[in-house]
Amino acid sequence: MNYQWHWGLFFQTAAKNQTYLDWLLWGALTTLGLGLASWAIALTLGSVLGVLRTLPNRLLSGISAAYVQGFRNVPLLVQLFIWYFVIPDVLPLGDAFKHLTPSAQQFLVAVLCLGTFTAARVCELVRSGIIALPPGQKNAGLALGLTLSQTYRYVMLPMSFRVIVPPLTSEFLNVFKNSAVASTIGLLELAAQGRQLVDYTAQPYESFIAVTLMYLCINAVVMTLMHWVERRTRVPGYIGSK
Repeated sequence: MNYQWHWGLFFQTAAKNQTYLDWLLWGALTTLGLGLASWAIALTLGSVLGVLRTLPNRLLSGISAAYVQGFRNVPLLVQLFIWYFVIPDVLPLGDAFKHLTPSAQQFLVAVLCLGTFTAARVCELVRSGIIALPPGQKNAGLALGLTLSQTYRYVMLPMSFRVIVPPLTSEFLNVFKNSAVASTIGLLELAAQGRQLVDYTAQPYESFIAVTLMYLCINAVVMTLMHWVERRTRVPGYIGSK
């Protein structure tokens, strides 16, 4: 293979006194911001939906189940296009959205799309964590005089979240990996910056090796953080506890 490796390209000036390494770092920061904002939405909304799915109220449970089925059965890329091309023309705030800068539009749409999509998956994790608890915990909370909402808040949710930390870690990682689809609407996150680097330098191996290493670094930080959370919240007597 007659390929000329050139690792020094990352320190060459690209445009506006920025190096190609600056492009990749900016893409990594965009990916981090996109992933963290999406995860905040997914964890909050998914937790609420997960609780609703376990309530005895059939209407609330049905609404939550319909949300999960809708968002899990439609491909993420299709949802992204709907958020970007359709929703602004349907909602009343669409005109205000269109007055934002293109980069702000792309980032906001990507956050909402990833957040609502991942929320459906978090919902099922929270539901499974609640169902996995012994029924005696709920009964004990109610017997002590707690309301149903207080029983969920002080008894069931703290325990269920401890049980589902490992699968939540996988969903947290998936948010950063799925963020690459945002490049299809023009957002210059890490994967898009890597492709742009190839277009400008014609050095695909160096570009995508660097992108891969950056994704590995992001995922390593997330796994380390979640492993620390798992160790701190581990409950003796449950699977995986020590």
